[in-house]
Amino acid sequence: MEKVPGEMEIERRERSEELSEAERKAVQATWARLYANCEDVGVAILVRFFVNFPSAKQYFSQFKHMEEPLEMERSPQLRKHACRVMGALNTVVENLHDPEKVSSVLALVGKAHALKHKVEPVYFKILSGVILEVIAEEFANDFPAETQRAWAKLRGLIYSHVTAAYKEVGWVQQVPNTTIPAATLPSSGP
Repeated sequence: MEKVPGEMEIERRERSEELSEAERKAVQATWARLYANCEDVGVAILVRFFVNFPSAKQYFSQFKHMEEPLEMERSPQLRKHACRVMGALNTVVENLHDPEKVSSVLALVGKAHALKHKVEPVYFKILSGVILEVIAEEFANDFPAETQRAWAKLRGLIYSHVTAAYKEVGWVQQVPNTTIPAATLPSSGP
């Protein structure tokens, strides 16, 4: 398959790096504090995601009609999905020492979202950026640069595994030229 000019560069930037032991510990320590309020943090993440990127709601028949953040926060369906997202992330973070387990979990998530839900993979990058924003706000006074870099690395690892699963199932972009302006994508690092 022929590469489009510039595609190699994008692919190289998306390639994941393994986290060092110190980075794993930093991510796990931050995550443990966040996960203590799993449902509320998950809801805050999803509400921000849907408010800032309303096109993402198209994949959720139960709450795609909701416009008001308070209505979203109170939605049992959104709360349930927030817990599912946080549970998947928890499995990844708890198993950072086991690359096979991380790969397996993210492959399942990627394949389900590609085949069953038909979600464009760019939304994983956007959602992971929103997660980093929420973490940075939650720990504004205790989120040093090295921890931020570790989370950015994890973001790359997650996106790399998810997009690999999309490629594995032969994903074809569902919406020509996804309507997300590049300027609205969260930055990839601190």
